[in-house]
Amino acid sequence: VQLQASGGGLVQAGGSLRLSCAASGRTFSTFVMGWIRQAPGKEREFVAARGWNGGSIFYADSVKGRFTISRDNSKNAVFLQMNSLKPEDTAVYFCAADPSIADIRAGNGIRYWGKGTLVTVSS
Repeated sequence: VQLQASGGGLVQAGGSLRLSCAASGRTFSTFVMGWIRQAPGKEREFVAARGWNGGSIFYADSVKGRFTISRDNSKNAVFLQMNSLKPEDTAVYFCAADPSIADIRAGNGIRYWGKGTLVTVSS
């Protein structure tokens, strides 16, 4: 089972990036999929998650109104559209999959993690 995040890079404050996470090895259509980030020297932080049927969507307060999570179950993929980026959004972004939204929001006990992708926002 593998989750591979991509789409990170260097962007100026106010800019946009779209992260993608491709999952393989099993179907994740019944899993919650989400994004967690870790800034240098800081603890992991929940960013966003979306339930298997798309009806349950959660965002961290710090990204509400700026980030949008979407998923394509037919492609076993989850995406994160990030707009109005701020320097404080700089972090390694990881995609995650778990049956429990609570685990993803807590950042603990997550069943599947992907390798992260670095997002750097310059001021």
